[in-house]
Parts: sequence; structure tokens; C-alpha cells
Amino acid sequence: MKKRATELGIRIGQGTPGPLNAITDVPGVRVGHASVRKELEHGRRACTGVTVIEPRPGAARLAPCFAGVHVLNGNGDATGLEWIREAGMLTTPIAITNTHSVGVVRDSLIRQERQQLAAGDAVYWTMPVVMETFDGLLNDINGFHVEAEHVAEAQAAVHGGLPAEGNVGGGSGMICHEFKGGIGTASRRLAGAQGGWTVGALVQANHGKRGSLLVQGYQVGRMLGDDVIPSPFSQRRLPQPGMGSIVVVLATDAPLLPEQCRRLAQRASLGIARTGGGTEDSSGDIFLAFATGNQQLPVADYAQQGAFTQQVEMVRPDHISPLFEAAAEAVEEAIINALLAAEDVAGNGGHQARALPHDALLVALRELGWRAA
Repeated sequence: MKKRATELGIRIGQGTPGPLNAITDVPGVRVGHASVRKELEHGRRACTGVTVIEPRPGAARLAPCFAGVHVLNGNGDATGLEWIREAGMLTTPIAITNTHSVGVVRDSLIRQERQQLAAGDAVYWTMPVVMETFDGLLNDINGFHVEAEHVAEAQAAVHGGLPAEGNVGGGSGMICHEFKGGIGTASRRLAGAQGGWTVGALVQANHGKRGSLLVQGYQVGRMLGDDVIPSPFSQRRLPQPGMGSIVVVLATDAPLLPEQCRRLAQRASLGIARTGGGTEDSSGDIFLAFATGNQQLPVADYAQQGAFTQQVEMVRPDHISPLFEAAAEAVEEAIINALLAAEDVAGNGGHQARALPHDALLVALRELGWRAA
């Protein structure tokens, strides 16, 4: 396993990471991946997959969470977000995949949940959350290689502990700042005097230009040009650098209401900006935040009578700023971790994406005056 940012002495912000420095530091959150790798005919390759995040153990519809959504730039798509905006609750797992596999992942989540609940002939509906970024340079995206079995594999693989990062799951074929990108995660734990809560982030990073890359505020991208590490966009007939997207999932055990979750999701924009992203028209930047701090939210039961109210808690507005800061830092570090974890990929049609070399990054940082934490 490659070293993560903190292991290289790269310290993002002033906050304290959780024990794993991952979204799974939020109690109950679990992550699973299924990666699809296939050698096809005529130089085509499948390099894709799906990642699943479970907000709590068990069926999400039986233990919903308050949630909120923010879109920085809408050149992307996701299912299930309109109901979150309307009702303020997350009632499904969250899946992340490639742009052309959103439909099959959504349908597979519905089918699997119905089978698990054994609903029989009862009235049943669900609108799973599925997010996407485009992996069509490294993956034969029009071959539709993500199938129902891969969604089931990712769900069966969900676990606590440190999730795999880089070229895994939905991040298998992604490119970030013209290096190999993919899945990254990080967390921040507030001090007891600030509430003691945890904020965790998981990103699928597939965005950004090489020259704009910042690490701990240093402009390293300008020193890691195509002459040092070839860019996949230097090949002929490819789109312009910076095309792509980033999706972010934020989790916290703080008791936030839906509007507070939306405000937390909004702060993912700051973490992306601090790494030099967030300014491309061609990028779909979509963020979701959920909060598990209210343990017993109501489950729709139209046969139940008499339970007209529900007691919930909320973080006081004058104490929410540390959570915003934690979210921004966790997203910033998650992006860097995605870059550091990635491996070189020879992708579809001869396109290649090189990983960000740790030694070259450290040399660039030192030349800019950086010192390891």
C-alpha cells in the first residue's frame, strides 16, 4: 500500500484526523468496492467499477439519516437527489460509478433491496442515490461493463476500517489533475470542547488541470509538467485537460438537520478549491452530506396511528463552524490521498494515465520551501 498524505509529512490544515483518517471514522459508515478489469478486442479495455457507501449497518430505509445536497457545477448527474432536497432524508445506500453505468447500478440497488426486505406484494418504491464521473478515456465506457453482479459484489464487500483508495471501485478509470485519480478519503475529529464529532469525506476525483494542482497550498502542479510525467491529455485527439468531474460524500455523527447538512455539503467546494479545482465548466461537481447524530428518525409506516411528532436534536448555529472547517479539510486531504494511492493505468485505446510519483512530489514541495510536518 502506498503512503498517504500524513505518512509523507503532508499536513492539511490544523484539524485532527480520526483514527483511520477516513469516512469510516464516523461510527456505522461502511464502504465497499467492486472493480472491473477486462482485456477486450482491438485494444479496448474495461477499467471501471462501482463503490458503495452504507450510512448505517443494515437497510438504510429502516434507519434513515438527515441529508443535504449541494451542486457546485452541474455538468454531471445523480439519481435520488431530488427526494433528498425535498424530504431531507437519505433512505438508501450511496453508489458511485461511471457516467454510463448509473442506470444499471440504480436498478440493481432497487432489486437487491427488494429481495433483502422480502416485500412480497406490498407497495414498494425507492429512489437510490447513484453518483457518477466520466472514465471514458481509460475505460471502454460504451461497453457497459458494470453489471448487477458488480453492484452486489460491492455491497457484499462493505466494511469498516480503512477503505481502499486510488484505482478501485468507481475510481478505477478516473484521472485527476492529469494524473491517475480515483477514490480518496480522510476525516477530521473535533475536540471535546467543540462537540467531539467526526466529519469524514470520500471523493471520486476525476477533475482538474495539472498546472493548477496545489498540495498544502504549494503550486506543485507547475513543477510537474508533461516533460516530467506525461499527461494523458498530451495524446492526439483527446479532450482538453480539466474535463471530468468530482463527487463528494460527507458523513458526520453530529446531529444536523437537513438544511445544516446542505450547508456542510457546500463546504466541499472549499476543499476542492484548495487543491486547485472547481473552476471548469466541463466538470460535474456534486456533493452530498448525511448526518447520523439523530439515531431514530421516523420510518414511513402508513398503518401506524398516533405518532404525529418526532424529537430530534440539532447543533446550535453558533457551534457549527468547526464542522464546516473539518469538512473542507477532509475533502482537501481526500483528494490528495486519491492521487497518492493511484497506480499507473494503461487504459482503453492505448490511453495511459501515470500516477503522481511520491518522490517527484516531495522534491517539488521542498523546492517551493515546504518542510514535512
